Amino acid sequence: MYEALTNRSRFSKQLILVCLDILILLMALYGAFALQFGMLYPHPFLQELWVLFPIMAILGFGLLLGTGLSRIKLDAFESNAILRTGSFSFGLVIICSITSSLLGHPAPRTVPIIFGMLFFTANISSRIAGQYLLDCLPKSSMPVKRVLVYGAGRTGIQLVSALRQTPELQPIAFVDDNLDVIGMIASGLPVLSACNVEKIIDAKNIDHIILAMPSISERRRKEIHNQLEPLGCKVQTLPSFLDIISGTQPLESLHPIAMDDLLSREKIDIKMPEVDRTYAGKTVMVTGAGGSIGSELCRQLLKCRIRKLVLFDHSELALYAIDRELRPIAKAAGVDLVPVLDSVTDKARVDAVFSANNIQIVLHAAAYKHVPMVEINELAGLYNNVIGTRNVAQAARKFGLERFILISTDKAVRPTNVMGSSKRLAELVVQDLASRCQKTLFSMVRFGNVLGSSGSVIPLFQGQIAKGGPVTVTDKNVTRYFMTINEASRLVLLAGSFACGGDVFVLDMGAPVKIYDLARLMIKLSGRTVRDVGNPNGDIAVELTGLRPGEKLYEELLIGDDMLVTPHKKILRARETALSEIEIAKAIRDLKTAFDTDDAISARAVIARWVDGYQPPRVRCI
Repeated sequence: MYEALTNRSRFSKQLILVCLDILILLMALYGAFALQFGMLYPHPFLQELWVLFPIMAILGFGLLLGTGLSRIKLDAFESNAILRTGSFSFGLVIICSITSSLLGHPAPRTVPIIFGMLFFTANISSRIAGQYLLDCLPKSSMPVKRVLVYGAGRTGIQLVSALRQTPELQPIAFVDDNLDVIGMIASGLPVLSACNVEKIIDAKNIDHIILAMPSISERRRKEIHNQLEPLGCKVQTLPSFLDIISGTQPLESLHPIAMDDLLSREKIDIKMPEVDRTYAGKTVMVTGAGGSIGSELCRQLLKCRIRKLVLFDHSELALYAIDRELRPIAKAAGVDLVPVLDSVTDKARVDAVFSANNIQIVLHAAAYKHVPMVEINELAGLYNNVIGTRNVAQAARKFGLERFILISTDKAVRPTNVMGSSKRLAELVVQDLASRCQKTLFSMVRFGNVLGSSGSVIPLFQGQIAKGGPVTVTDKNVTRYFMTINEASRLVLLAGSFACGGDVFVLDMGAPVKIYDLARLMIKLSGRTVRDVGNPNGDIAVELTGLRPGEKLYEELLIGDDMLVTPHKKILRARETALSEIEIAKAIRDLKTAFDTDDAISARAVIARWVDGYQPPRVRCI
């Protein structure tokens, strides 16, 4: 309803307001006569003045066009618009007086005055009612983020006015340190005490806090930010609008760089009805639900009309954050939300969760993914990524799930590091189970770097740029495939609907991006200049640090050349070679022996034997 009203053409909106104003004009004129003569139906007194009504409608229409009253946006109706309405009403009084005199049967002198007052009151009331109606209507199918504004001064009030123009953001209340304003109403919102901010966040389900106090000291701003950050909400600082205009505070401080701006291709539109049909009414579990990909998968699943969503994660903080974000959305959608704090490496607990919740589909996103970190913690990385995947996949087979989807990576293709090798071994485990299971459809989704995900290069560069640089890049020729979190999550859900068993799905992500070029682009998008030989006076330099252990210059998406099409032209399917059941059993047995003896060298020997392309480093990185 909201979108049907707001998406109309500007002409149709103005036409509706003009017709409404003419109707109000005629009703106000009739009301003026009724009040003047003290009767609801003053028809005897209007026999000679009835012609005044069509004349006033025509002249009023002309005055509307001249004053532009109908061109004022409904959601921008404020004090200046009220003054313009007053001027229009006064014009109606003059016109009505002159017209009735020219007709030879002048109306009582008080009628035009009453007429103007009634029109002024009714017109403003209709605008206020229209604004209230638009505010009450559901504004978007997207989840609405509830915003708490810290600071009830001029900047905070201006911010609330701006937020009300954005359907996905809903200002809920102000908090302030000033005792003089606590308890007051500003822009229709209550001003609450900052001392109770934690209780306010919980009571009002706040998602986002914006600090709108540009006049306070930097030290005080940091104190407030440090106080708010642990509360589980995103916190941002808003400079004053004067600082923005004068250039004292750059505009990019208001918002992060848009991830879509960093893609070297058009964003892929992935809208498939198969997704809704596959997941609707089902009980779905997402492992690693608090991670970047896992959390976005959960958000997308809530739009698919599922019956129950099980959030599985071993990080208490991550699980708390995603549960708190999704709980009101799930409640509104009628979805049962079940948070589970546990590890995929605990086979007994995984089985217990599957049994207790009657899982039908599992999306396995839990993994250690940071290449240098896994490289120096190879046993932990292999145990979590390989044994954890095996535990979840075996549970899917044991309990007869409909579908199992593994989230994999392009680093699994001819890997030169432990992280990529662990993901390739996880793929091999799933491929083996797929070949021996008729009921459960096993599939894997392999994609490149996800823009903005935790541990990725984007947040690293953003932090370095915020500190004034330098931005560090390992090698000038390093390239990577990139996709947005939304694209990645939709690809995973599509894989579930396309799966035939043992499939590897990849996304056609266009040409790979040079990380060096990406660093320079992010510096420019942040409003700064690159300092290099051609521009020695630039703001931020890009420094080369050398490849890290296990890092490749470029990544691949396919091991072989056997690619098949899917219903979506940008999604490909590959059937790649797999290990036999006996080979997988031996690989897992040898890995478990390495875990039991804490033997990292033996663990590397296992992946060197079974994973194509892996070459152990000559010296272990410690």
